[in-house]
Amino acid sequence: MPDLARLLRPRSIAVLGGSWAMNVVEQCLKAGYAGSIWPVHPTRTELHGLACYRGIEALPDAPDAAFIGVNSERSIEIVAALASRRAGGAVCFASGYLESETEGTGGRDLQARLLAAAGGMPILGPNCYGFINYLDGAPLWPDQHGGTACACGVAILTQSSNIALNLTMQRRGLPIAYVVTLGNQAQLDAAEVASALLDDPRVTAIGLHLEGISRIRAFEAMAEKARVLAKPVIALKVGKSAEARAQTLSHTASLAGSAAGSTAFLDRQGIPAVGTLPVFLETLKLLHVHGPLAGDRLLSVSCSGGEASLMADLAMDHRVGFPPFPPGQRKRLGAILGPRVKLANPLDYHTYIWGDGKAMTRAFTTALDGPFDLALFILDWPRADRCTAPGWEIALDAITDAARATGKPTAIVASLPENLPETLAIRLIELGIVPLVGMQEALLAIAAASRAGQNMGRPSPMPVALAGEAGEDAVVLTEVEAKAALEAYGLPTPERALARSADAVVRAAAALRYPLALKGLGIAHKSDVGAVALGLRDPDELGRAAERMAGVTSGFLVEEMIEGAVLELILGIVADPPYGFVLTIGAGGLLTELWQDSVTLLLPASDLEIERALEGLRLYAVLQGYRGRPGGDIRAIVRAVQAIAAYAGDHHDRLLELDINPLIVRREGAIAADALIRLAAPKEAATP
Repeated sequence: MPDLARLLRPRSIAVLGGSWAMNVVEQCLKAGYAGSIWPVHPTRTELHGLACYRGIEALPDAPDAAFIGVNSERSIEIVAALASRRAGGAVCFASGYLESETEGTGGRDLQARLLAAAGGMPILGPNCYGFINYLDGAPLWPDQHGGTACACGVAILTQSSNIALNLTMQRRGLPIAYVVTLGNQAQLDAAEVASALLDDPRVTAIGLHLEGISRIRAFEAMAEKARVLAKPVIALKVGKSAEARAQTLSHTASLAGSAAGSTAFLDRQGIPAVGTLPVFLETLKLLHVHGPLAGDRLLSVSCSGGEASLMADLAMDHRVGFPPFPPGQRKRLGAILGPRVKLANPLDYHTYIWGDGKAMTRAFTTALDGPFDLALFILDWPRADRCTAPGWEIALDAITDAARATGKPTAIVASLPENLPETLAIRLIELGIVPLVGMQEALLAIAAASRAGQNMGRPSPMPVALAGEAGEDAVVLTEVEAKAALEAYGLPTPERALARSADAVVRAAAALRYPLALKGLGIAHKSDVGAVALGLRDPDELGRAAERMAGVTSGFLVEEMIEGAVLELILGIVADPPYGFVLTIGAGGLLTELWQDSVTLLLPASDLEIERALEGLRLYAVLQGYRGRPGGDIRAIVRAVQAIAAYAGDHHDRLLELDINPLIVRREGAIAADALIRLAAPKEAATP
């Protein structure tokens, strides 16, 4: 892992280039940067009142950080010169590298040359704006921005310079310690930069806006470091692609989807994923003020039944809850609020005590003194240009006093963004109260912060099993071959026989027990083309089924029917580089796509992780025994999953897809009724 301390917290900055470089100098001066600024220009003598140097060799010392604002070819020469002087690192602003390779520009070669020129010197980019260190007033940044200095705050990392710029313009009171743009991530990626920022004690939380994760082991190491330091990391993952599923054959691949690998990987690392930029910012704000939450038990307090109802309804969809007040607490609240107030959570305390600071403080203190992980006060502030807010100030004082008296994490939630001014948000953070904007965004942020808290107590995960890169050619095993391969790893399958023609089917089935299933060979989705017949009770039914199927298949598989099914599952594994293998468990059989009831994990997975994944399915109630019916053999399901996982581990360099659909789960045991395996074509041996 490279040492990024000099680059990210520089005591000297070299700036190279024209107008963009001039902007960097301007931003450094505007921020009151206390270190040395060394403009480098071949013809200018001064820049913003600072003396210019003709070249890197003329600098008084090796700079800790450099901003390179010249074209792509010239950037390579400058990087080499900085590396030779042992600079601490550089920001490569220019584009035209790997991101433009599809246009035939030779960008891949340019990027390789840039990396070679850097050697061991850290570089951000290319194709990025650089970074802003708001803690030390060090902006290697070629544009305006909206942030201000802070003593501590969150770090935000993104590949997108424009999104980074937009996030600095937020007016939500969030103190930002660092904004870092990564561009092409040619050398430094999000995991390596985040790991360096975790070392700064002034960083309270890290937010990652990710388009992709390239170095899995580095990311795992960063997540483990965050867990050890108890610093929360959250992610906003983008970059979904339907093309990634274009060549799949199995139900598993369509269920897993393009985002399954990244979602499962982030969850495995204990990093909550959020879906929008507003929720991203609100979650970071909550984590900055209160850190990861101990749980998701919430108290909502408002003076309006409408707000209380909205909070209750929204909570149903966002993995948070409003537990009722315990009896003793209800009695104390009732004595303060009177008989006309319904003592429920969310609590509508009406306006009977509005403006009475002492009564509000007593009520709020009593309300907070319960089994809650976070208290939410719904409070939209009046607009300052037309209204006054004396009553709201009284409410705020009461909330602050109650939070201090109880020590409970507390938030003020405005239903609309414009109803929580930035000045108020900053003031609330200084008071130790988190200002949250939007009811839905607040609840999503709380759910993420609660997951972060739960993840802190989890044991370190196993490293993911990395998959090989797939080539263009692939081999699909027949069902018979696939079942035989998986039987060797302990997966139970039905008794079976093969027949080359329809005439031979009945003879081949002589040793099997009826009822039987008849399947055509070499067909992925057999039911779609009439290549499967089930529940055949005698040789006559079997023979007629074979005659009907003769036109769509050249071979037949006859199997004993599995009876006594509790339910049918799908088990599948899809290679999803760079995340490894995505394991899917879900509702199986003909209703797989209709039910859309599935969960995903990454391999390897422990027995406990598999059991917890099963608990996340809607059909888990059936497995436990529904309305007096027998339940399914959960241990047998776990054994079946571990069997196919073991096959994947031994064939990690070739496996593309593995699909068991259905796995027939019985009261005792589970049997794979169908199997599909797709492998990358074996590599040709080198010519001697």
